[in-house]
Amino acid sequence: PLDACYTLCIWLYVGTGELNLDYEDLVETAPGKFQLVSENRRHQSLRSAPGSPRETDDANQVTLYSYKVQSTITSRMATTMIQSKLVNNSPQPQNIVFDVQIPKGAFISNFSMTVDGTTFTSAIKEKTVGRALYAQARAKGKTAGWVRSRALDMENFSMEVNIRAGAKVQFELHYQEVKWRKLGSYEHKLHLQPGRLAKHLEVDVWIIEPQGIRFLHVPDTFEGHFEGVPIISKGQQKAHVSFKPTVAQQRKCSNCSESALNGELVVVYDVNREEKVGELQVFNGYFVHFFAPENLDPIPKNILFVIDVSGSMWGIKMKQTVEAMKTILDDLRTEDQFSVVDFNHNVRSWRNDLVPASKTQIADAKRYIERIQPSGGTNINEALLRAIFILNEASNLGMLNPDSVSLIILVSDGDPTVGELKLSKIQKNVKQNIQDNISLFSLGIGFDVDYDFLKRLSNENRGIAQRIYGNQDTSSQLKKFYNQVSTPLLRNVQFNYPQASVTDVTQNSFHNYFSGSEIVVAGKFDPSKSAEVQSVVTATSANTELVLETLAQMDDLEEFLSKDKHVDPDFTRKLWAYLTINQMLAERSLAPTAASKRKITKTILQMSLEHHIVTPLTSMVIENSAGDERMLADAPPQDHTCCSGALYYGSKVAPGSIPSWASPSPTPATAMLAVGAKPVESTPPPHVIRVENDPHFIIYLPKSQQNICFNIDSEPGKILSLVSDPQSGILVNGQLIGAKKPENGKLSTYFGKLGFYFQREDMKVEVSTEAITLSRGASATHLSWSDAAHLVSQRVLVSVKKGNVVTLTLDKEISFSVLLHRVWKKHPINVDFLGIYIPPTNKFSPNAHGLLGQFMHEPKIHIFNERPGKDPAKPEASMEVKGHKLTVTRGFQKDYRTDAVFGTEVPCWFVHNSGKGFIDGHYKDYFVPQLYSFLKQP
Repeated sequence: PLDACYTLCIWLYVGTGELNLDYEDLVETAPGKFQLVSENRRHQSLRSAPGSPRETDDANQVTLYSYKVQSTITSRMATTMIQSKLVNNSPQPQNIVFDVQIPKGAFISNFSMTVDGTTFTSAIKEKTVGRALYAQARAKGKTAGWVRSRALDMENFSMEVNIRAGAKVQFELHYQEVKWRKLGSYEHKLHLQPGRLAKHLEVDVWIIEPQGIRFLHVPDTFEGHFEGVPIISKGQQKAHVSFKPTVAQQRKCSNCSESALNGELVVVYDVNREEKVGELQVFNGYFVHFFAPENLDPIPKNILFVIDVSGSMWGIKMKQTVEAMKTILDDLRTEDQFSVVDFNHNVRSWRNDLVPASKTQIADAKRYIERIQPSGGTNINEALLRAIFILNEASNLGMLNPDSVSLIILVSDGDPTVGELKLSKIQKNVKQNIQDNISLFSLGIGFDVDYDFLKRLSNENRGIAQRIYGNQDTSSQLKKFYNQVSTPLLRNVQFNYPQASVTDVTQNSFHNYFSGSEIVVAGKFDPSKSAEVQSVVTATSANTELVLETLAQMDDLEEFLSKDKHVDPDFTRKLWAYLTINQMLAERSLAPTAASKRKITKTILQMSLEHHIVTPLTSMVIENSAGDERMLADAPPQDHTCCSGALYYGSKVAPGSIPSWASPSPTPATAMLAVGAKPVESTPPPHVIRVENDPHFIIYLPKSQQNICFNIDSEPGKILSLVSDPQSGILVNGQLIGAKKPENGKLSTYFGKLGFYFQREDMKVEVSTEAITLSRGASATHLSWSDAAHLVSQRVLVSVKKGNVVTLTLDKEISFSVLLHRVWKKHPINVDFLGIYIPPTNKFSPNAHGLLGQFMHEPKIHIFNERPGKDPAKPEASMEVKGHKLTVTRGFQKDYRTDAVFGTEVPCWFVHNSGKGFIDGHYKDYFVPQLYSFLKQP
């Protein structure tokens, strides 16, 4: 919820064989579409969604004989059911996937399925309880599935089952959402993705709006393929949209076996508002107040555009931003005032003061924007403080119309790289300096931007945030975002319900009301204390103070709703719960103390359980009646670092999103290996450790739950084999560089260059502290660390996050992250260097070797006889490993991920003599002659 970027996924195996649901078993067959691959790959996956691999003759014998979607919208509260029925006509068992995309912010409320006569039902549990039930089932050897991944702009629920020949399966999912009014209408989207031709396909949308339906239409979103198929029936207060294409109409072409149905069915409508500014509806013990006055004069606005012009904005993003800004400037009214602040590592102002939006000033601002050349870093902190200063000074000098509204619109595509880098400090600076009459709106562009940070920044300062991705039209999205906030009609909107019968009102104070939107307030109503509900709304318009009163028409509403079988009788209760939980989730993220956060968390949890919905604090436990098989649908925490970082396993991937291996796993299956500089995650997991100075290797062994460290003391210019796997055709080597001069008689060495070779793709990637070079055959691509790029060549994806990280991924199965560690250029000793991180995976061959590759298969270790060492602060112990008995020393290694200046201490057992006894052979055995040479094993 609240724009959470997550996927709910469950895989269940029913039939013979073992269930294996670790991350390494997920193979992405298309963006966001995965198949479960057993160890011997004995079953071919069949999907109930498109994007599947080549289908075998057996797979084609799986029939989708029913695909139904039913939505009911009662006074903006939408409840949707998606049902799919399939039968396996193949003589072989088949994997079948139920993969559903639901709108961001929707709450999943129920799921059930029937597999070969066995019915599975769901229950909502507190998250720790749900996980405990899952772990209990797993410990007892019962079938239990738990897989989480992330999507870009939708939320996914995915279920996979393996059914025997001749068996049937039925899936059914329910979710609910509130329809928010934007730009003068409501939009209901249904993502239809049956994946194959359905013998019976039926989509129904019923809309019941007591206010009356002003207009309704279904835009063509399928490029004319289903022209005339949607049938619209519209009355004064009710409407029905029916979409029932025949099998012939579903085909991509007349003789095609593929379905053309892969997209969104969209219903757009609005309600009547001519007679009154608000609608107050009371039903079944709850009330909902819809407030959307029209025909008001716009309030003058003072607007500061703060535009990121750093190097990552170069190209199409900057061009589209300039075009959008020219259109936006043309929309300013003569009574508006504005200025433009653009920033990279420096901050510039087109005008140091607000100026009237005259034709002359607008033309000059356009010329200024057209001359912008993106370059340099990103100094968000100083840019925002400059904009705030301009507005504050204008207010203090009495230069603003007292009836005006002040806005800042921030447009950025990246994290801060210059100036203040700590996000919490930037938030604090903005909060301390911005006046209460200023709203901050943020638009995040691309994959690298920390959208969670922008949301917090805007939510704290009376605004909203929105993100668009690099593959979307920046110009149109920026203009659409601006239009939502560009026409303020009311300020300081206050709702009051004086009756004692009204309690638990969701929210009663709103800073501004914008044209084309709607304010929704809900609460509980006790008819025993009062026979009616009345609202009193006060607000300030462009010219006057307004007091608006609305009285609920209770009897008329009950009579109207009781006559329609499609009405959701719980719409007021659901709407109140939806608004309340979302409001409290926002309050929870901004809670000033741990005690207040715990109190809010407790309330959210109680409401989530009471109303049977999956939120960031709950899980959906799905099991059969006997309890023999159990699954867990577990929503990740609420939108933290939504899409920043590196890559996720088995997910629809955003370049720059955090890899799944960077998150702590409850039962890690393979060793995690790291050497070098800082990792990318904003909240580092405990077992990925950053390394300084000499190549200091840290091997985390999950079975033993121990960190084992060793140094390699070599000389500059030597090339070390890190991963050498000729069988898989994968190689990683690192070349050492030296410090500028020795310190205390010792010359420190670092990795200054890393080489990656993907033999089957004939692709080499060289990463140095200066540049990144990709080559295939005679062709080469050169990138600098100031670039932000996303390159795909055959099975290899290379993502460059400007300034600090390069991620290389092979088939979404094997991933490497290289991090650049910068030092002060005039430092007398230290130099820039690289670190490398390799996630746990079983995709390397058993013969993989190298200083890191040999630990892909964890060796057994036994640490015992811990005793005082020569240094009292560093105890010693004995360690048995690979037939050797070693003396190891307990020490600490600095981890600078959370504290870039002083670092934090991380304990590990240190193996002396360059890892002798822990690594196979001697460290000099790992020297290779060239950057792309495989290790020659004895």
